[in-house]
Amino acid sequence: MTAPRTARPRLSIGLPVYNGEEYLAESFDALLGQTYEDFELVVSDNASTDGTEDICRRYAEKDSRIRYLRLPRNIGATPNHNHVFDEARGELFKWASHDDLYARDLLRLCVEALDERPDVFLAHTGQAVIDGDGKVKVPYEYTLDTDSPHAPVRFRSLLFQPGGDDFYGVMRTDVLRRVKPLDSYHHADRTFVAELTLYGRFHQVPEVLYFRRDHPNRAERANPSKRSRCVNLDPRRAGPLHPTPRLLTEYVWGFVSAIRRAPISPADRRECYRHLAAWMTSRARPGAAGERVEDRAPVDPAGPTVSIDALVAGREGRQA
Repeated sequence: MTAPRTARPRLSIGLPVYNGEEYLAESFDALLGQTYEDFELVVSDNASTDGTEDICRRYAEKDSRIRYLRLPRNIGATPNHNHVFDEARGELFKWASHDDLYARDLLRLCVEALDERPDVFLAHTGQAVIDGDGKVKVPYEYTLDTDSPHAPVRFRSLLFQPGGDDFYGVMRTDVLRRVKPLDSYHHADRTFVAELTLYGRFHQVPEVLYFRRDHPNRAERANPSKRSRCVNLDPRRAGPLHPTPRLLTEYVWGFVSAIRRAPISPADRRECYRHLAAWMTSRARPGAAGERVEDRAPVDPAGPTVSIDALVAGREGRQA
């Protein structure tokens, strides 16, 4: 059954994809099976060479909420992420990944959280890391202070603690358009989210409803070096003009320029600079590589686990 397309959907979901045939259909099922239905799904195919185009066209024929765009050449992951946002028409926006899964109530609860809290800029839910088969590998306890009313506190929290994938939260489009677009230097997603913390509070819905898939073909795994990851983000990063020291310098400068641009008071700006200086000092210490969520201890097989098959649309037949 095809869901009707409204003249202007309340929410736009941007899904950039390149050669995502392995998991794309599962993500489509999870998004199109949401209990909140007033959205458009903008899919930008980055000149895929596998079966991605066929999957996209098949789903677009069944559901008019999908707007399928195919690029004539691979422009890189970062420009493609910015492209789907440029195409968004909704007052709310969310990026989605072609290999992740989303529980049925994720969108509804995030939209309700924003409606109930006008001062909140971004709403997301609890998350867990899953493997290629959709089994929970690592649970994630969100401990960031991104709900603080004070911008420097939010900014410091993002600097010093592993992020909670807030990049994939539901955001207010008008505020997001005021932020510098996503860049493609090393860890540019971290500086991007750090800048978001300076524009408003985040809210975390406590239920675990977002499932980030970790698999060998995920971009971070397939591109183990800093330079290869950045070239994957933007092919223009290839060549001698973008050595690793430049990519790292841009990373640090990204935080500095985010503070400079932010709509905060001079006192808050100074406090953010102090936090950044303390973070840079801590990173200079030997062994301060930082923690990744994927590297945390896996779930206890004997303990309670989240039932992905019970929560995510399209996986009903997989239940035991």
